[in-house]
Formats: sequence, C-alpha cells, structure tokens
Amino acid sequence: MIRSAEVRLIDGDGENIGVVTLREAMDIAAEAGLDLVEVSPGGKPPVCRVMDFGKFLYQRAKKDKEARKQQTKVELKEIRLRPKTNDHHRGFKVKDAKRWLEEGKKVKVTINFRGREMDYLEIGRTVLDSVEAELSEISIIEQKPKMEGRRMMLVLAPLK
Repeated sequence: MIRSAEVRLIDGDGENIGVVTLREAMDIAAEAGLDLVEVSPGGKPPVCRVMDFGKFLYQRAKKDKEARKQQTKVELKEIRLRPKTNDHHRGFKVKDAKRWLEEGKKVKVTINFRGREMDYLEIGRTVLDSVEAELSEISIIEQKPKMEGRRMMLVLAPLK
C-alpha cells in the first residue's frame, strides 16, 4: 500500500536507518519477521517503521479503551412543573434535583403551560427563579430560561 519509491526507515528497535528504497525496506522487514508500516505518509520521503502490525493495533485499541473509560458521561435529569404546582410539591422535586446535582448530574427544570396559562408566563418565570435560587449554592445556570412552544426550560449544572 506504500506508494513512494523511497522511504525513511526506522527499524524494530526504534533506530533511524535512513532513506532506503521501498524494496530494501520490505526486505529488512521480512528478515526481521515483522511488517513494514507507513507511520507518517506526509513526510518527504514518507516515514516507515518495521513493527508487528497486529501488536500495534492491539495496543492502540487497548489505549483507546482506556481513554473511553476515563471519560465521564454527564447524565441529564429533568423535573417537570406547572405554574400551579404548589410549594409543597415543588419542594419534593427541588430536593430530588439537589440530590442529582450533588451526584454530578445536570438538571433540566421544565414548566409546561396549558390553555390560558400561556397568558401568564411571568408566573412560570418566577417559579424557575425560585428553583434556581434554592439550588444556587450547589449549581450554576448552564442554559438560561427560554420558551420552546408551551414549555419554559432552565438547565442547571453542578459546581465543580
């Protein structure tokens, strides 16, 4: 698959052999019982290395798997309220949101409006402001309150 006539060769021990023809590089790899792998195709001439390609793929897959293990996937939880939700019920939902934020999860607070409630959006805004105030010591606002159709949403993220 290597298209260049000459390559800069690095042997199996990591030593730079220098610029050799492609045929010589393939012969050196065959003598060592290893593969000739093009490491840097953009170079002039391209850089090739004598290595065990199967072992290289295995180590790269292992490294990628370890990197995926280190990544943290942030979960998004949601609490749904209405403008008419009373303080007692809102307290239960805020307590759940507080627990989720302490666990490191993001919380989306959604207020659904029905019928004539659309005329009183400021009530929903005050509900979101009160929820945000209750959770302000353990969270930051990731997305400010905004309307999407008949819903008003706010996204809170945990403090680091």
